[in-house]
This record gives sequence, C-alpha cells and structure tokens, in this order.
Amino acid sequence: VSLKPEILHNTQKYIKEKLGCKSDKPVSFVFHGGSGSSTEDIQYAIKAGVIKMNIDTDTQWAFWDGVNKYQKKNADYLQAQIGNPQGPEK
Repeated sequence: VSLKPEILHNTQKYIKEKLGCKSDKPVSFVFHGGSGSSTEDIQYAIKAGVIKMNIDTDTQWAFWDGVNKYQKKNADYLQAQIGNPQGPEK
C-alpha cells in the first residue's frame, strides 16, 4: 500500500463543495497502510486532515530485524539447552 495524499486533499475539497462547509478540512482521516511512506507524503497527508496513521508493518519489521540479529549473533547459545558453547570455563 502506498500513501497518495493528493487523494486526501481532493476528497476534502469535494466534501467541502458538496456539503457547503466553511472548513477546508471538513473530515478527519485515519490512514491505514502508512508503512513505507516518505516523510514528505506523511507531512502532506497531515495537512490534508490525517489525524491518525497506522504503521504496523514498519513496527513489525523493526521488531523482527532486532530479534533476527540477536538470534544470528547468539545462535550457538540459543541452540543448546545446557552449557556454554565456548566451554564450561567461560
């Protein structure tokens, strides 16, 4: 999913015209699928009335990346249930 903030701006304009609203942002948006969006697109979306953005995929990948690095670094320790893979004296 990629963020297309111009759609949000166009929707605000359409709603304003159809309802005769005074506000340039007659509705508040929640954006689902904001992961991977550029900083510029996110800022432009906020200007269009986005008040909440879901970034679950980015959060999951950041967590997984950390767990994966730890597992690779400590694979020998994590494979054995008893003892230190470098020997009993370490």
